This record gives sequence, C-alpha cells and structure tokens, in this order.
Amino acid sequence: MTRVLVVANDAVDPTAISAHEAEVLVVAPALSGRLDYWSGDDRRARRDAERRLAESLAAFSAQGVAADGLVGDADPLLAIEDSLRLLDADVIVIAADPNRRPNWLEREIVPRATRRFAQPVVHVEAA
Repeated sequence: MTRVLVVANDAVDPTAISAHEAEVLVVAPALSGRLDYWSGDDRRARRDAERRLAESLAAFSAQGVAADGLVGDADPLLAIEDSLRLLDADVIVIAADPNRRPNWLEREIVPRATRRFAQPVVHVEAA
C-alpha cells in the first residue's frame, strides 16, 4: 500500500492524486500573516487550517478514500517534517493554488522540499 503525505496549502482535490488503495495523511499548515505572526496570535491561521483540513478530508471521503489529517506548523517544511514522523510516506504531494497563494511557489517550497526530503515531491493544483 502506498503511503501519501498531502500538504494542503488549499483544499485538496483528491482526483488530482492517485490515492485509491493508499494510506493518506493530510497536513494543513497553519499559515499566518505577518501581523498575526509578529503578534503571536495564530487563532485565525489555525481556524483557516482546520477548515482546509476538513474540506480536504471530506473530499477524500467522497471519493471513497480514507484519510487522516492534522493541522501543522506554519512553516510548510516543518509541517512536512513533523508529519513524516507520523507517516513514513512514499510520496509527498504539495497541493497549492498558484492563483490564490503564489507566495508558496515564489518561496520555492516545492524545490526546497525536493532537496530536503528523500521522498519524491509532487506539486498539484489545489481544488
């Protein structure tokens, strides 16, 4: 069985991921803005992450794929690292919508994850 770690920058479209007959763990990083980061207030970021996680898990469930999930660190690379302690993934899928959050792509999260982790890293556009 393939183990898939999905990093949900936005809600995930499970049809973009070959997840049938896979063990899936979805991590939704608690993405905070600069003001929230500097003020130490991550409540809005956690609520947004919980919403993305719930939408992603519901989408997987609707496709007949059982998936677990968690809210992760605001730093997507740390969120991946923490999640890999829970699931020794065969592949890391980063779901990001370049139109909604281009900063992930500008910050080169996908190439940085590719260099940092042994698993193959795949970018898919989010739902």
